[in-house]
Amino acid sequence: MDPVIIVGAGPVGLTLALALARQEVPCVVLDEGPGKDEPRLARTVVLREDTAALMERLTGTSLAGAGVHWAGWRSMRRKQVTHEIDFGDADPAPLHLAQHVLTDALRTALAGERLVRIAVDSRLDGVEQEPSGVTAHTRGPKGTWWRGSYLVGCDGPRSTVRKLLDIRFPGRTAVERHAVAALRTELPWTDQALLHRTPPWRTSGPSAGEITGRPLPDGVWRLDWLLPPGKDLVTPELLVARIRETLAGWSGGTAPTYELLDTGVHTVHHRLARRWRAGRVFLAGDAAHLLGAFGTQGLDEGLRDADNLAWKLALAWHHGPREALLDSYQTERRAVVAARLRAADQILPTLRGGPGIRAYVPGAARGHDALLTDGHLGRGLLGAPGTYAASPLAPRHLEAEVPVDTPPGAPVTDVRVTAEDGSFVRLRDRLGRGALLVLLIAPGTGVWERRHWVGAGIMPRLAAAVTALPSPAELLVAESYPGAAAHTVLLIRPDGHLVTALSGVRPADLYAAAEAAVGGAVEAGAEAAAGAK
Repeated sequence: MDPVIIVGAGPVGLTLALALARQEVPCVVLDEGPGKDEPRLARTVVLREDTAALMERLTGTSLAGAGVHWAGWRSMRRKQVTHEIDFGDADPAPLHLAQHVLTDALRTALAGERLVRIAVDSRLDGVEQEPSGVTAHTRGPKGTWWRGSYLVGCDGPRSTVRKLLDIRFPGRTAVERHAVAALRTELPWTDQALLHRTPPWRTSGPSAGEITGRPLPDGVWRLDWLLPPGKDLVTPELLVARIRETLAGWSGGTAPTYELLDTGVHTVHHRLARRWRAGRVFLAGDAAHLLGAFGTQGLDEGLRDADNLAWKLALAWHHGPREALLDSYQTERRAVVAARLRAADQILPTLRGGPGIRAYVPGAARGHDALLTDGHLGRGLLGAPGTYAASPLAPRHLEAEVPVDTPPGAPVTDVRVTAEDGSFVRLRDRLGRGALLVLLIAPGTGVWERRHWVGAGIMPRLAAAVTALPSPAELLVAESYPGAAAHTVLLIRPDGHLVTALSGVRPADLYAAAEAAVGGAVEAGAEAAAGAK
């Protein structure tokens, strides 16, 4: 079968290529550039804890040394600290790193992948598709036709793929602008990110100040200043003045020495493509949505696009397409991003001092700061990862379904599990392999060798039920899971979202849930399982 064609070699396209290769799907990545990124310390990304774990799982390397897991976060208004968070095991910190560092890690991992070919200096200018596949044409001195089974446009906000398919990309332009500087200096806060609203040294203007400081390795900081509405140029003189007054204000009146490493202007757009799928062609990342309301987290959603799409394309590539499964990519991911865009469009004017200031958080400056903090840290209404509770892949009418602390459709909690070979691993380590995960909660199994309990109690019956599922599945066992009673069975998608939790071994319900999760008919699957009992 022909490979998957991925247009665009940014973090989203490279992540998708790696995720597909890990599931034995060949790919061709069409890279418009020369195959490497220019280092830019003013262009950084903030990854939620589970997204950072996804990147480390795919690249096979720890990114902690390449970025900073913040020790804490503080919000300030004028001279007062209004909100402070100390991160730890119970409250993991996000990871902040330069985007080119992440891209380099992905490229390094792909260099050893036999199933992935990266074609540099390959600019797409044509796409044709028919029921059996997709053909893409790249221009240049060696114009080439590429044949693929599917094509995914990960080619950014000016996506050629989206334009060739004539997919509309409505939304708002220049919702916000931020002046950005990366500099090496010493600040009073070590490895602690900061949001400072209305600093006392700036007392006029509609955005008299909102400043964000985020640490990077080696004493480097990324500082962002919210700019007033308009298109005024950010001159070097203006930026240097902002740097000096900010450093002096934070350091008690005297600015510390600093080394300016990089500058830029970050413009926030809010846009959402009308369609994310057209036949065998898909959109992901900035080609499908723009939502960087807080400067650095738009990429996190793009990486979740890749994680969601990869296992569905892999299943279709290996076992034949299930249209409901492939359609679910747009349904799930577009709904999540649309909800975040709606929340930002409704709440940001309030937080910035616009009309209707009491409509959402009555009179509370601290409440505003808390909402902004949630957005920056990937939490709450403005930042939390989306769930797929209304997914077309969600099973219906399961008699044995029971609640656990993770709602159906939400990302599962990472716990220690026993794998089929008897080794102890993290649940998250078993994701992204193209298989459903069936997790049995069995207190006490962690203190015994697997051979002592693998053939006891309900295990043989559960193992037989897993073998009979309509899609590849792996059976895991855990001592405990938040909110789950003993003998609860969790069914988990390859991207780590919970399908359902069942009370005990119920082969018919388990089969029906698995069939629904891979785009099949729930009722037909349940009847087949019931008849096989």
